[in-house]
Amino acid sequence: MRLIGEIDPTRPLLVLAVAEEAAHLTTDLPVLLTGMGKVNAATAVATVLARGPRPTAVVNLGTAGALKSGFAGTTHEVSAVIQHDLASEVLASLTGVTYGAPIGLTGRGPVLATGDLFVAEESARARLAEQADLVDMEGYAVAQAVRQTGLPVRLVKHVSDDAGEGAAQAWRESVDGCAVELARWVRENL
Repeated sequence: MRLIGEIDPTRPLLVLAVAEEAAHLTTDLPVLLTGMGKVNAATAVATVLARGPRPTAVVNLGTAGALKSGFAGTTHEVSAVIQHDLASEVLASLTGVTYGAPIGLTGRGPVLATGDLFVAEESARARLAEQADLVDMEGYAVAQAVRQTGLPVRLVKHVSDDAGEGAAQAWRESVDGCAVELARWVRENL
């Protein structure tokens, strides 16, 4: 976890997983780099928000894999996010409580599936495409941690790869270009 800048109670906080995704941000907004994965994202966001001061909102920026065609190289504000690696239905049948329910957001874009699995197999991609349009490793955790505080949260993802075979190589090759587009989105929307 690394916080760049100071949180301003009159401005939003930008949250990204890794420095590569933030490489082209030229803003005076604070940036929190959480590390990859749900645990890193949730604990970093919760820690920073608990310390205070609190920002006006949290904007999670990052890369995502496309689970369906038509998303390559585009930026989207997510409309809903789900966890794809939590057996919510099984847990509900055992306890009577739903854990990890889908989170609706204010964006009008695609549905994002979050999990700690870097999706690089066609079978996983096909399975996830039945529930969502994009996949990442931090979005749900950020959204859930922020919602616990009552602050608004937005998830903005730039598609880096097709979340199937070759996804890791595609991410390495495209992450800098994705960072350029995420920085452009910040300049134009915040």
